[in-house]
Amino acid sequence: MSFSILKRLPLFSPPFVNVMASSSFYCGVQSKRFLVLAQQLRHYKPPPCSWDDNEERIIEEAAGKFVSQVGFQESVTRVAQNPEKFRSKRAAVLICLFEGDAGDLRVILTKRSSRLSTHSGEVSLPGGKADEGDKDDGDTATREAKEEIGLDPSLVNIITVLEPFLSKHLLRVVPVIGVLNDRKAFKPTPNPAEVDAVFDAPLEMFIKDENRSAEEREWMGEKYLLHFFDYEIENKRYLIWGLTAGILIRAASVVYQRPPAFLEQSPKFKFPGLVDK
Repeated sequence: MSFSILKRLPLFSPPFVNVMASSSFYCGVQSKRFLVLAQQLRHYKPPPCSWDDNEERIIEEAAGKFVSQVGFQESVTRVAQNPEKFRSKRAAVLICLFEGDAGDLRVILTKRSSRLSTHSGEVSLPGGKADEGDKDDGDTATREAKEEIGLDPSLVNIITVLEPFLSKHLLRVVPVIGVLNDRKAFKPTPNPAEVDAVFDAPLEMFIKDENRSAEEREWMGEKYLLHFFDYEIENKRYLIWGLTAGILIRAASVVYQRPPAFLEQSPKFKFPGLVDK
């Protein structure tokens, strides 16, 4: 598999180059492949905002509210352009990629503990809310991954971050893409308080129209599609859906440089202008 190099202006600052130049990144049989992937993602730029100013004005005049998209890219909402209207907690998830035995790109996923009070038993990416001591989103994602599944941050090379997503609880979630530079060195040790299982899935699955279903939902008169991916590995079945599915659809689209083979149909959600109230 080869990855095309985007012909766009560089997005990242010199520290990104320093990360890519580390000796550990060039080690292993997958180094050349991930180097090409890193070069591609180095030129990634989020899509431009497609918001209709008049639509926001009408909504605000009618109900004192404005619109955002929950569980979808923040860059297509007004949140990015008007941050003074929006206050939310920040979180990051790690999209940790490695090369599988069949030569495919795979992503590490977790099944949340059945004992958790929220989203118990659901599939998610390693990650969580930012702490004051975190230097950046990559720090948040790798710290949480170590706490949840025992993934040593030194085994992960951060390549880039995607535009933030908004969860249904208005949590700003930043997807962080990294590569596992030594697959054999990673021995999953799930934290039983948070994680029941650690597994991996092919990244390309999330842009294929296979083992996928969708349900039409409605929120305040706006219809959207909720995607479900049915996946089986080692005689265990997992259902990947919601925000996690949305993030992986976007990540796969960016990495493979092609849109999904199905309609995404993003929703539009209304919420109060002052979220902290």
